[in-house]
Formats: sequence, structure tokens, C-alpha cells
Amino acid sequence: ETGWKLVHGDVFRPPNNSDLLCVYVGTGVQFFGMILVTMLFAVLGFLSPSNRGGLMTVMLLLWVFMGLLAGYASARLYKMFKGSEWKKISLRTAVMFPASVSAIFFVLNGLIWGQKSSGAVPFGTMFALIFLWFGISVPLVFVGGYVGFRKPAIENPVKTNKIPRQIPEQAWYMNPAFSVLIGGYLELFSLSFSSSSHQSG
Repeated sequence: ETGWKLVHGDVFRPPNNSDLLCVYVGTGVQFFGMILVTMLFAVLGFLSPSNRGGLMTVMLLLWVFMGLLAGYASARLYKMFKGSEWKKISLRTAVMFPASVSAIFFVLNGLIWGQKSSGAVPFGTMFALIFLWFGISVPLVFVGGYVGFRKPAIENPVKTNKIPRQIPEQAWYMNPAFSVLIGGYLELFSLSFSSSSHQSG
């Protein structure tokens, strides 16, 4: 047996960190929805390049309201993996990515404030962002998670084997750490080469 026939009984087995996968899928759906609607608005002419900050404002508001789709997608996938704690997944979906971005943002903004620069974001704007996050986005993610978890679980097209199939040992160059290093070095090399050739030209 080769190909699909060989692995069909293990393809739909939940991964080790299925909770994280559900959160990442929900966040990805949120990104996709935000970008898709933003591009649609731009194509239809609602977003003008002359309106400075208009694009960023629209993207931020769309991110907040697309939390509904994020909660729905993560809860549906979580239920497919036979999970039962939809509130935990919804909370992680609502908090994990925005908290990471917010932490970086607040540290950088604090450094700019320390330099007494006019480029720092005012406290009023920061309060508005926190309100949008906790006052609108988080509840919408929970609403989406509630609706998604109430839907019937997605049925797998094939049965999953009770005993996991043994994964053969991979070659040394298939190691994730090696792949990450090679990918990083290739990108660094190409950027360095292009910048040095641009300066010499």
C-alpha cells in the first residue's frame, strides 16, 4: 500500500497540541476575513490613499469584528477533535495573538515616551484600543465560539485507527531545527546580497 491508502487511518488523528492548532486556525480565519474585506473596500473605492490612516482604521475595526469568525472556526475545529471546553479555546483565541502584539506595542510605546518623542501613541488612543479589544472583540469571539460549538461536529470521511502508525525516522536534513536555520540563512543571504549590490550599483 502507498499514498492515501497507507495513511488514511491516521490523517484525521488530532495532533498533540490540538488546542493550539484550533487557536491558530481561528486567528488565521480572522486575518483572512480582515484582509479580504479590506481589499474589497479598496477595490470598490471606499479607501482613498489621500485619507491618511484610513486603511489602518478600517483594518483595525475589521479585525475586531472578525473575532466572530475566529471564535466560530476555532470552536468548530475543537469540537471535531472531540474537545469539550469551548470557553477555554475561545479565550485563547481572543487573547493569544492580540496579547503578543499588545505587549510589543506597549514596550515600544513606553520607550518612545521615555525619549519624550511626539511619535508616541496618546493614552486616549491606547484606552480606545483596549476597549475595542476587551469590550467588543473578546465578547464577539465568545459568541462565535458558542455558535460554532453548538453546531454538529464535523464528521471525518474515514475512520481513525486506534493504534497510531509508526512514523519512520526522518533524515537529518528533515529535522525542524535544521530547516529553520537553513531557511533563515537563505533569507539573510539574499537580503544581504541584494542590499550590497544595490549600494555598489
